[in-house]
Amino acid sequence: MIFVSHYDSPLGILYLAADEEALKGVWFEGQKYFASGLKENGTEEKETPVLKRTREWLDLYFAGKDPEFLPPLAPDGSEFRKEVWKLLLTIPYGKTMTYGEIARIIALQRGLAQMSAQAVGSAVGHNEISIIVPCHRVVGSSGNLTGYAGGIDKKIKLLKLEGAWQERFFVPKKSTAP
Repeated sequence: MIFVSHYDSPLGILYLAADEEALKGVWFEGQKYFASGLKENGTEEKETPVLKRTREWLDLYFAGKDPEFLPPLAPDGSEFRKEVWKLLLTIPYGKTMTYGEIARIIALQRGLAQMSAQAVGSAVGHNEISIIVPCHRVVGSSGNLTGYAGGIDKKIKLLKLEGAWQERFFVPKKSTAP
């Protein structure tokens, strides 16, 4: 059984999901890949110790503090995605890393000459535990802000909240094409 609840963040409603032991997901309402896979497992609206701990983390984070703990995490995904998500957890609060840097680290860990930054980008984009697993801290090599399932506007606000915003970041213009 998956237990769910909502969290009213300054950036919009977050949908939280956990099993008995660990957090399975945190999504902005309506974001890309929103709550993917949860309906098949059955859900129940209920506050659990894991969800309570997640709320405590989010309260600290949105108060502009670096929470110095993590709720127990258990995102579902391939081994490669889990490897990328684990690396995301090493990006310090208030710092950023590029997709290419993550790809180089994974290549080194796997004993490979190189790793695709695009593959890393796909894994980052499918992160099921937004904010806590800090995919918003990943930027393009030239400082472009790409790939945030919750929306670039939220990514900018999260980076500003952490003091990680840099004027060198390039924000893509929204397309006006029909």
